[in-house]
Amino acid sequence: MGGDAPVSVQSMTTTKTADVEKTLQQIYVLAASGADIVRVTCNEPEAAEALAEIVPRSPVPIVADIHFQYRLALAAIEAGAHAIRVNPGNIRNPEHIRAVAKAAKRAGIPIRVGVNAGSLDKDLHARYGGVTPEALVESALSEVALLEEEGFSDIKISVKASSVPLMIASYRLLAERCDYPLHLGVTEAGPPPEGIIKSVAGIGSLLVDGIGDTIRFSLTADPVEEARAARSLLESLGLRERSAVDLVACPSCGRAEIDVIKLATLARDELKERGLPLQVAVMGCVVNGPGEAREADLGLAAGRSGAHLFIKGQVVRVLKLDKNLEDPYEAMVRELVSEAERLVKEGVEARLEAADLRAAEAARQEAETLRSEDLDPNRVADRALRIRAITRDS
Repeated sequence: MGGDAPVSVQSMTTTKTADVEKTLQQIYVLAASGADIVRVTCNEPEAAEALAEIVPRSPVPIVADIHFQYRLALAAIEAGAHAIRVNPGNIRNPEHIRAVAKAAKRAGIPIRVGVNAGSLDKDLHARYGGVTPEALVESALSEVALLEEEGFSDIKISVKASSVPLMIASYRLLAERCDYPLHLGVTEAGPPPEGIIKSVAGIGSLLVDGIGDTIRFSLTADPVEEARAARSLLESLGLRERSAVDLVACPSCGRAEIDVIKLATLARDELKERGLPLQVAVMGCVVNGPGEAREADLGLAAGRSGAHLFIKGQVVRVLKLDKNLEDPYEAMVRELVSEAERLVKEGVEARLEAADLRAAEAARQEAETLRSEDLDPNRVADRALRIRAITRDS
């Protein structure tokens, strides 16, 4: 974590850690959904004992989440946890922090100093007149200083807040003040979709500035949604390789002669089910669709008479709309999914070579016909003639 390592996705189990089998089951589901690291609560002796069985059976590293009881941190380390998270607002005795640092150093595992706006030390709250970026960063770096006094530097830091502007400002200040890896998150973001929007706004703003090494979407939802949303964000920003379909679709407009929303939804559901790592476009205009979405691996531009199936902007097949079918959109999507599966298996070059040589010309002719009928609602061509006349007169 940190340096040139890819940004990682974290999530947290919602099970009782003492229930080993249920906890492991959720860890495996989270790992399959895109989580690289999973945090589990260690809030009682039974949880610490369970970690001894959970950790060696987990497919991903396990972080033990510690609140208040530093002895549970020591127990989690003894149980084999890959890392521990401590909250400076909850464990306030410096000697307890030093004891944890010594144990972690012996075990060779990192510590996350996890500051939370909701549990800021009351002295810092009073000194700064409330929860401010400066207060959150001082809380984190004071804890880090205690760890460093013990010669411990395998540290990552988070300064989470439920306020997106406060969270962003706090991490930017922290990034200026230290070089440790940072774990990003908007705490208590709430249920989707609002929680996802807040998380994307906060985490995404920092990632595009090069700040952040690991992320969590703290949603009031099944943690699988956290992992999927966080993974999707990283893939959208180009920070991780695509692991599933990325659907690009136009928002529809008055020119569309099909139900773009229905077609895009059908395509998304079918492609997502197959987990194909492609960028797929669904466009509602055969005239502009292939060009606008030429960067997509595969696309479908649909119109009133059918659809153009294209790969990297090149039309490879023209699909005629059979209105006798109960649901012609499903037929289009079947063709799209079939081509997607072949594209993943055979590659772009092979599928372009297998293209219907007449498709591109047929698509061009259809587009020209539609343009001539009336696909220029803004009268661009007429205006261009008048503009030329005006400029010539001058």
